[in-house]
Amino acid sequence: MAEAVFSHMVDEAGLSDEITVDSSGTGTWHIGEPPCSGTRDVLARRGYEYNGRARQVNAADMSDPDTMIIAMSADNMRDLHDRYGDHPRQYRLLDFTENSSVQDVPDPYYEGNFEYVYQLVEDGCRGLLKSIQQSESF
Repeated sequence: MAEAVFSHMVDEAGLSDEITVDSSGTGTWHIGEPPCSGTRDVLARRGYEYNGRARQVNAADMSDPDTMIIAMSADNMRDLHDRYGDHPRQYRLLDFTENSSVQDVPDPYYEGNFEYVYQLVEDGCRGLLKSIQQSESF
């Protein structure tokens, strides 16, 4: 969900030549599969076209110190740290929100709270893009 939302925001900002958006999970459960139907439904209702497939994060993803690594939760952050060590630009998506006191994006697959998760993701993505645009590189 976050990849679709952030990619759309990057495209709308005219930054798709400068920002590459990619998504990967810490687990192997759904490698090669499309997002679950709840995610596809919430994205489709908002006009997002997304054809991504699940993949697992790997060492190459974590090797560039200039790449921003955006995790959905503290558990994801711990998993990444345990496997790959420290990364200088690793954050949680909701570190960038302006409107939420929540720190972790819950997995809607288990709770069925896709609309709520969409709102969190949209807010986090908006704040992330704003942060990137305000950085020295833009």
